[in-house]
Amino acid sequence: MTAERIEQRIREKLRPTHFELVDESARHAGHAGARSGGGHYRVLVVADAFAGRPLLARHRMVYEALGELVGGAIHAVSMRTLTPEEWKAGG
Repeated sequence: MTAERIEQRIREKLRPTHFELVDESARHAGHAGARSGGGHYRVLVVADAFAGRPLLARHRMVYEALGELVGGAIHAVSMRTLTPEEWKAGG
């Protein structure tokens, strides 16, 4: 299952202190990505690894962790990437 693979890779590569994943594929039924089999996902990743890094670098880290799933099993991923301090502050 793709959701399990996403979670496994994020947990392995980024060691989040908090992680949430929502499969939004059903909301995109009929979309070109849905027709080709790629899912749409939303993730929240809270990790120390994001400390001192700008938003774009954080997103690149998530894409790197997901690897070849992006463009295959994953058509689109929306993400929030926070440090534990940002999360505690209401991120």
